[in-house]
Amino acid sequence: MNRQEKITKTTGQILRENICTLFNLLNLLIAVALVYVHAWSNLFFIFVIAFNTIIGIAQEIKAKRLIEKLSLLSAPKAEVERNGKVQEIAVEEIELEDILLLDSGKQICADATVVEGTVEVNESLLTGESDAILKKTGDSLLSGSSVISGKCRAQVIHVGSDNYAAKIAREAKKTKAINSELVLSMRKVTKLTGFFIVPLGVLLFLQAYLMRDNSLYDAVVTTSAGLLGMLPKGLYLLISIGLAAGIVALSRKNVLVQDLYSLENLAHVDVLCLDKTGTLTEGKMQVEAVIPLADGAEAEFRKLMGSFLQNTTDNNATFQALNEYFTWSDAYAQAASVPFSSDRKWSAITFAHGVTFVVGAPEKLCPSELPEQLRAHMQAGKRILLAGITQETVSKQEALPKIQLLAAITIVDPIRKNAPAAMEYFRSEGVAVKIISGDNPVTVSAIAAQAGVPGAEKYIDMSQIGDEDIDAIVETHSVFGRVTPVQKKQLVEALHRKKHTVAMTGDGVNDLLALKEADCSIAVGQGSDAARQVAQLVLLDSDFSVLRDVLMQGRRVVNNITKSAGVFFIKTLYSILLCAICLVTNTPFPFIPIQITLIDLVIEGYPSFFASFEPNAKKVTTRFLPEAIRRAAPNAIAIGVCFVLYLILYAAGIIGAGGENTQANALLYLLIGTVGIMGVFKMCYPMNRLRAFLAVTTAVGHYAVVALCLFLKDHILCLDILHMAVPTGTTLLLFVLFTAVSVLTERLLSCTVFRKKTA
Repeated sequence: MNRQEKITKTTGQILRENICTLFNLLNLLIAVALVYVHAWSNLFFIFVIAFNTIIGIAQEIKAKRLIEKLSLLSAPKAEVERNGKVQEIAVEEIELEDILLLDSGKQICADATVVEGTVEVNESLLTGESDAILKKTGDSLLSGSSVISGKCRAQVIHVGSDNYAAKIAREAKKTKAINSELVLSMRKVTKLTGFFIVPLGVLLFLQAYLMRDNSLYDAVVTTSAGLLGMLPKGLYLLISIGLAAGIVALSRKNVLVQDLYSLENLAHVDVLCLDKTGTLTEGKMQVEAVIPLADGAEAEFRKLMGSFLQNTTDNNATFQALNEYFTWSDAYAQAASVPFSSDRKWSAITFAHGVTFVVGAPEKLCPSELPEQLRAHMQAGKRILLAGITQETVSKQEALPKIQLLAAITIVDPIRKNAPAAMEYFRSEGVAVKIISGDNPVTVSAIAAQAGVPGAEKYIDMSQIGDEDIDAIVETHSVFGRVTPVQKKQLVEALHRKKHTVAMTGDGVNDLLALKEADCSIAVGQGSDAARQVAQLVLLDSDFSVLRDVLMQGRRVVNNITKSAGVFFIKTLYSILLCAICLVTNTPFPFIPIQITLIDLVIEGYPSFFASFEPNAKKVTTRFLPEAIRRAAPNAIAIGVCFVLYLILYAAGIIGAGGENTQANALLYLLIGTVGIMGVFKMCYPMNRLRAFLAVTTAVGHYAVVALCLFLKDHILCLDILHMAVPTGTTLLLFVLFTAVSVLTERLLSCTVFRKKTA
């Protein structure tokens, strides 16, 4: 049995990655310390952590199931011969000694040996080299490579983990890094907090227990609060939920997301590279007309074309259109053949009577100027094929000899109805569209113009461009014609050198190198097996207009997470800042864990969770971590300034010492809640109904929960939940003063040092 590796994580991996995290370990250690001193009421944060973890796991498993369901629609099938019968089976069902039937566009899904026929294969996915490799009887075929041209029967020699591609994949997984700014940024935060949390925790505890002679209970509780405040616990949850929600939404559009972080990458895309066929057009090629180019040769041309089609192994969309239009013939017997490839752009069959019939692109069969009639068709967006004969030897390694032209064939492919609207959307969103095609640039330009591609008239013939000139023309032109597979990759590389983030769509073997090079690779469902397997996204309906939805989902995740992180990092930054001040001044950390947990739930978790689902298609112009810190720093510093002000007032005897159930604790706790709510209002700006609702309910909810806890402390149940004193009138007046200082500090910093830089 050939067991293919799934593109999704296993349930075990999802459980492990959500449970076995550094944040969870640190939280567990803090919980153990609190249990040791019997600080039971301060352990509520563990239930919050567990709830967050369960939600994250549930969302990822839901997304996993949807991906696997859609994967069945995109999964490659293998055509095999068993017991003399041809059948199509799932790749997983391939067995040793099965006979694979391979032809152009098929991905080789198991190591095999050619037993009959000849094919050219592309091994770029395995070796990185794009040159076609000829395989004849007795030669080995490696899984993971793709058939460019020809047809063969091959016997399977390896299955499953023994396949060459499987071995390469396992090795690649050892070193492959996640290409996600969100995840990499959170790893930096984890390292930073991990760097601070251990030494600060040890120093805070030793200072409290040894230098201030606090009880073990007080030392552990205050130290735990400081450490808990440093951990932006819900951010990982928000990232995974945001990406999972995007996958669920896109699955309803029949978009298969094979790489979780491709949504994030697409959010940053500012250049979208499209092929003409199957993207701008419907991919339903039809022969419109045959134009004779030699007097009295039409009957002979049709006999040659019929014999050619009966014997050729070519089966791409162009040859399928020819098959539908022309009638097969057995007038001439085949003696030799050269199959079509995207590099050669022509196909030929030599018949027994010595005549070679050639079909291919105009620039290959007629290097001189084309007749005016044919140029007019090309300018109208029609594709032109030429057909002719030669008595000379034709070789795939050499240029064609002079061809006696017999006829021209015009082929049409209707423009997709939604193409103009999609082009206008990308233009309005600042995403440049580049059309990269192997067809004649005049034809491609005409079709691009019909589809509404901005700058469609700026086309270039890449057959006339050297490698050293690609950087100079990649931004000045919108349409690239006669592009080779290597040049497609070079164009993407040139765009990268120009600091662009590139998405590439492709459907064939000739697109593989460019798909691998792009920041986000997209295949259409009707494309080749190889393109679908290498792409991060697969448009199962082959409708590229859904890229608008993909772009919107990616931007929603990045924009909303960045704004939410600005709220989460307020607590992280002021906790580090207050711990440092406490160490310098030999002052206890002013809060306890249960108070920090309320901030986590009401001010951070609640608004951020619901805001993460809000549509937000605004263009991403900032980097996640710098922008999140820019948003959070003014609020965190404002709290630091107010804490220093409190220490001054304490030293002056105006206000008492901090600690559980003290007026100083009440004052400072009301302050950090208020400054956190200011961060929520900042996150929700500019306001709409949802954001206004979240901002108002966060503010009302926080103060209502605090008031309820204080009420329960002295009434009904006598529950001391927050361990916070009821503020006196003096404390409330000082709270108003501190709030004014914090607002002024935050506004001053936001408008100067941390002002958002305009492009």
